[in-house]
Amino acid sequence: MSTFTPEEWTIIGLSLRISLVATTAMLPFAFTLAWILARWRFPGKLLLDALVHLPLVVPPVVTGWLLLLLFGAQGPIGQWLHTWFGVTILFRWTGAALAAAIMAMPLMVRAIRLSIEAIDRRLEQAAHTLGAGRIRTFWTISLPLAMPGLLAGAILGFARCMGEFGATITFVSNIPGETQTLPIAIHAAMQTPGGEGLVTRLALISLALSLSALVAAELLARRMTRGKRSHVDRY
Repeated sequence: MSTFTPEEWTIIGLSLRISLVATTAMLPFAFTLAWILARWRFPGKLLLDALVHLPLVVPPVVTGWLLLLLFGAQGPIGQWLHTWFGVTILFRWTGAALAAAIMAMPLMVRAIRLSIEAIDRRLEQAAHTLGAGRIRTFWTISLPLAMPGLLAGAILGFARCMGEFGATITFVSNIPGETQTLPIAIHAAMQTPGGEGLVTRLALISLALSLSALVAAELLARRMTRGKRSHVDRY
């Protein structure tokens, strides 16, 4: 395989930056949603669950179109950001990160929720009995036990961000050096005569990153399962 050109390194670096920012920014929201869905009971919970997982079932182009309506120059959120903060994310790498984060959210929430639901509530009750408050119990018991799922969700989200195409190209288009991520660059190269070499190189990078993320997530899931069994065996 030939050496990557500066343009190809730019594509790879931009994809990694967008995926890392999107995953990091979405993680607190995903954890909060997962905690609510796992622990709370309230009217409309089923609707919230459906909305969280909606990006999994609707065409990504629809998600990108909705983002365009909301965050575009004339959109309610986009116009507010530009008026009050002078910020625009349309056709910017930050917009690509937003689109990737929205598409990755369902996978992150699901992985984290399963981890939270697997926590032995008797351990939390024991901590309360010993005088620990809710906040201390959360930081010392709940969060450490949920950590494998949190990490697995982050890894799956990162992998999903690396592979995001439809919502991104609809929302922020294909701008080299700004929004041209690996999937978009691969698609563009496939439309270009003589672009087979570039397609091959970028596709192999995408496959390697995605496979590594899936293996890491599976190892964390197995660790979480073993941890749950060990806690049950103690009782």
